[in-house]
Amino acid sequence: MGMLLSGRGLITSLIFFLLKFSTAVDIPLSVQQVPTITKQSKVQVAFPFDEYFQIECEAKGNPEPTFSWHKDDKPFDLSDPRIIVSNNSGTFRIPNEGHISHFQGRYRCFASNKLGVAMSEEIEFIVPNVPKFPKEKIDPLEVEEGDPIVLPCNPPKGLPPLHIYWMNIELEHIEQDERVYMSQKGDLYFANVEEKDSRNDYCCFAAFPRLRTIVQKMPMKLTVNSLKHANDSSSSTEIGSKANSIKQRKPRLLLPPPESGSESSVTILKGDTLLLECFAEGLPTPQVDWNKIGGDLPKGRETKENYGKTLKIENVSYQDKGNYRCTANNFLGSATHDFHVIVEEPPRWTKKPQSGVYSTGSSGILLCEAEGEPEPTIKWRVNGFPMERNPFSGDVISPREISFTNVQPNHTAVYQCEASNVHGTILANANIDVVDVRPLIQTADEEDYATVVGYSAFLHCEFFASPEAIVSWQKVEEAKPLEGRRYHIHENGTLQINETTEEDAGSYSCWVENAKGKTAVTANLDIRNATKLRVSPKNPRVPRSHTLELHCESKCDSHLKHSLKLSWSKDGEAFEINGTEDGRIIIDGANLTISNVTVEDQGIYSCSAHTALDSIADMTQVTVLDVPDPPENLHLSERQNRSVRLTWEAGDDHNSNISEYIVEFEGNKEEPGRWEELTRVQGKETTVMLSLAPYVRYQFRVIAENEVGRSQPSRPSDHHETPPAAPDKNPQNIRVQASQPKEMIIKWEPLKPMEQNGPGLEYRVTWKPQGAPVEWEEETVTNHTLRVMTPAVYAPYDVQVQAINHLGSGPEPQAVVLYSGEDYPDTAPVIHGVDVINSTLVKVSWSAIPKERVHGHLKGYQVNWWKTKSLLDGRTHPKEVNILRFSGQRNYGMVPSLDAFSEFHLTVLAYNSKGAGPESEPYIFQTPEGVPEQPTFLKVIKVDKDTATLSWGLPEKLNGNLTGYLLQYQIKYAGLYDDISTQGWFIGLMCAIALLTLILLTVCFVKRNKGGKYSVKEKEDLHPDPEVQSVKDETFGEYSDSDEKPLKGSVRSLNRVMQPTESADSLVEYGEGDHGLFNEDGSFIGAYAGSKEKGSVESNGSSTATFPLRA
Repeated sequence: MGMLLSGRGLITSLIFFLLKFSTAVDIPLSVQQVPTITKQSKVQVAFPFDEYFQIECEAKGNPEPTFSWHKDDKPFDLSDPRIIVSNNSGTFRIPNEGHISHFQGRYRCFASNKLGVAMSEEIEFIVPNVPKFPKEKIDPLEVEEGDPIVLPCNPPKGLPPLHIYWMNIELEHIEQDERVYMSQKGDLYFANVEEKDSRNDYCCFAAFPRLRTIVQKMPMKLTVNSLKHANDSSSSTEIGSKANSIKQRKPRLLLPPPESGSESSVTILKGDTLLLECFAEGLPTPQVDWNKIGGDLPKGRETKENYGKTLKIENVSYQDKGNYRCTANNFLGSATHDFHVIVEEPPRWTKKPQSGVYSTGSSGILLCEAEGEPEPTIKWRVNGFPMERNPFSGDVISPREISFTNVQPNHTAVYQCEASNVHGTILANANIDVVDVRPLIQTADEEDYATVVGYSAFLHCEFFASPEAIVSWQKVEEAKPLEGRRYHIHENGTLQINETTEEDAGSYSCWVENAKGKTAVTANLDIRNATKLRVSPKNPRVPRSHTLELHCESKCDSHLKHSLKLSWSKDGEAFEINGTEDGRIIIDGANLTISNVTVEDQGIYSCSAHTALDSIADMTQVTVLDVPDPPENLHLSERQNRSVRLTWEAGDDHNSNISEYIVEFEGNKEEPGRWEELTRVQGKETTVMLSLAPYVRYQFRVIAENEVGRSQPSRPSDHHETPPAAPDKNPQNIRVQASQPKEMIIKWEPLKPMEQNGPGLEYRVTWKPQGAPVEWEEETVTNHTLRVMTPAVYAPYDVQVQAINHLGSGPEPQAVVLYSGEDYPDTAPVIHGVDVINSTLVKVSWSAIPKERVHGHLKGYQVNWWKTKSLLDGRTHPKEVNILRFSGQRNYGMVPSLDAFSEFHLTVLAYNSKGAGPESEPYIFQTPEGVPEQPTFLKVIKVDKDTATLSWGLPEKLNGNLTGYLLQYQIKYAGLYDDISTQGWFIGLMCAIALLTLILLTVCFVKRNKGGKYSVKEKEDLHPDPEVQSVKDETFGEYSDSDEKPLKGSVRSLNRVMQPTESADSLVEYGEGDHGLFNEDGSFIGAYAGSKEKGSVESNGSSTATFPLRA
């Protein structure tokens, strides 16, 4: 017993050694070896539409194998002229030339050389026949209504799969239901026929898709004789007799056929699909049920098809074997059938024999184990021949293993293990090669390798050796084996250097040595710098709909730049090279841009850099921010008359903390559906006590807000209705609107619907003269205005407005002072005088009217004036009234923009909110002379040698008695035109022009007292009177004429050389607008500004002369 255990342990060790050694060794073709089949055909079908049929068999070996074939276990002659053999392989072709059926059979290929013979699995060559239904005459079928019947199909045999259809001559499918069923064999069953089943074109079609063929059976005729029911005049006995002619009956099974009895056996292969079918005739139509005796139907793999007549179990396992019962029943009875299901399996390998390389004197073992149902039979072959006895002494042969001891070169052979049962045969070849050679290194000498710092380097030294060899590595310059934890030599000879550094660069030698000798090769290793990578920004937080930009910064060794490739991925899934088709995600090398960011864009983004030697990745977590989801599950509690507690659950904040909640309400009876803000709550809270108003049917909703924005509103809460109450407040902004004297139209801001607190809102208005010891007058109104007549004009009244409703009054109201309606002033001011400041400006003073004569609130005084005549020619001027208003309580004003040397009439009146009162008596005053305007034109009439005749036009406005003209001229010299300028006529002309110009300028700037802005110093020199000097502190009013037209300026430019002057007394500057020179009340705040205009024109290299001329 100890010997047996020891032997089994030895066998186990040999198995481990053989498997380990065989997986590590692949014999080079330069070494002699037995043949190995590398390619072979499976089942081959000769389809009629193919040009040829190729049966393949290829093998390798040394010496090169030769090929032979067996067909149906007999030698097959490859020299048959009807086949074409390929060179250097066993493959041959059979042309499709009409003699294909001769080659149908089972083929096996043998590849042989002097060392052994390899054998292929059987290859079945199938030549299918063209399926046809037999030509036959089918007799018509005739049955009575309610009888069962079967229409046979009997399809021809052909290459599976086979699909059967029942159709009519119009190729319309025969409808199947609980009553009509087609079996797996193709027969059409009727549980009971009906009159509508009569037809003469029942056709069975058989389709063979692999052959691209459909064949049709001859049409069958079926006639159903209908039993006529008795008419209404028939006796009850006759009706009963006719009705009984269609007999109701209990079920009777037609499938499985009655001759099979009450039970039958079904064999199914493991992994296939099991189909069991039951069909019963009867009336009414029977129903079919299925169950497994002693167990349950397999859940998830079983289905019932064809109205329950077929039980389908997919992927059958051994657990599915057993007895299944179908039961057909109607109300008259039932019928059953039991199926005994047997699950079997073709052979499959559990331990497949493995090829091996052995050295002389070693030991080995071949294992061959297979499973199947029935249990497979195992047979051994050597070089294709049955192994009936032990060919070598000391070897042990059993059905499941062959063990070798003291292997010799003549053990070299191909061993075949064949496992078979009724469902098939499997074959495995195992090569036994006995080889004794010096190590053969298959890696080329002086191979160059490269890696990057920190990575592992792999230097290859693939070899074949038998007997077993030892591999060692060393650095060339060190000449000693490599040692240390960073070095590892794999079984195939490869040297692995872990965590490489720059010092690892250099040349290495690989030595392989066995009992037959040793061999070496050299490998060169270069160390590169590792690639570096950084993605920015790190962990960005991006609001939805914004744009995200990611950058991938990389740096790699200069030798690796040509192979550097960058790629982007999200959550492990790579992007396309250029991004998405819609252009929303764009990848431009190291840059990734996402436009219109969505929540789906959130995730981990990774940039990977790949070179020929290394790869590295860096990632960033992208967080997409969005507005919060709406709050959920609003709940009302602690309900009170004036308060209620609202609680809710926060929605998803989408990566941005909720800063606050906005609570809104709806309950305005006048504006239903309008939501208004009620309060705000900090984001960490999800409950709030709400203060409420009476008499409101509230509904609440909540909006969440974060840094991105606001959520959609939540679903509304339940309603909460508060009871009515008296008003809490009174109207505000009580005011008066007077349209007539002795009238007050009292107005106020009405209470909003949410402030009314109850039904029947009204306003109680009370009033009395201010300070008077009299009773309050009272009136109640429903709107927000009340018209009250008073005995006095513009009299003060104390007024109160109080809100009331059906439940009571609001708080005690506060009184406000309002005035009754105004009337026009009924007296005019008295003009004290008009002081002439200059030719265009006067100061008017008047006496204020008594307060009681104003009849309202005095708004100011209005000055009206109009020009009556010119003092120059005495002509009367049509009346054009100009108006200037002065706000407030005052008694003087400045009137500007008057015409010089003219006579004016002036009146003053008072005005209030109602309007203007009566005018004063006209006051007559005159303005002094002023500076004349410039001549309207200047032209040269005639030029002589030393004289020039000039002509000019009178000024449009003389502004007084014209005393003369000042003529100035200027002579300019130009070197290029000396010959011209020395001419007398030219000199005279220039002198005349210059002289006239200077005269006019002198007259304008010396004598004028109106026109462009002038300095305060000039004004004071002209009018030294102290009162007049204070004009700069005076106030000017609002101006307009009767036609509301502005006054025209009084000065025009003399010619194009002269600068245009501005009116010093512009009405805009005196009015009550927002102008730079005046305060808000219209007072003058600065001196007249402007630069003095010189009478001469400056010029280099010129001379001027001035001539005074009389008018």
